[in-house]
Amino acid sequence: MIKQIWLNLPVKDIQKAKQFYSQIGFAFDEEHDTEFSTCMLAGTNNFEIMLFEESMFTDFIKNPIIDASKGSEVLLSVDVESWEEVDAMAYKVEEAGGVIFSEPTLSQAWMYGFGFVDIDGHRWSVLHMDYSKLS
Repeated sequence: MIKQIWLNLPVKDIQKAKQFYSQIGFAFDEEHDTEFSTCMLAGTNNFEIMLFEESMFTDFIKNPIIDASKGSEVLLSVDVESWEEVDAMAYKVEEAGGVIFSEPTLSQAWMYGFGFVDIDGHRWSVLHMDYSKLS
């Protein structure tokens, strides 16, 4: 079962991006900040928009960042309940005709997930995140 969905965006400098978005009215969940990422909140339900410095963003998508005026720069992500659900969804993606570009793996000691391209070419990640291991 999918628990949550959020949006990921690449930025050149996390501190400058955070300052800009703060100035125009966005809030942040600073509990989940890292040196290269921040969690921006949008809307009354606090929809999460993760801002990642470009080097970290490219680690997730396994693809170059495209000029936003010429292509997509978004990685759509979903959070699931467990490692087993990550693996099950990877199987389902392949069965449905999607292409896995990043096999299920543990990343940064607290995220287990995989990346896939859907039938229209959109990139997604499916993750199980253990925030208790976030350093």
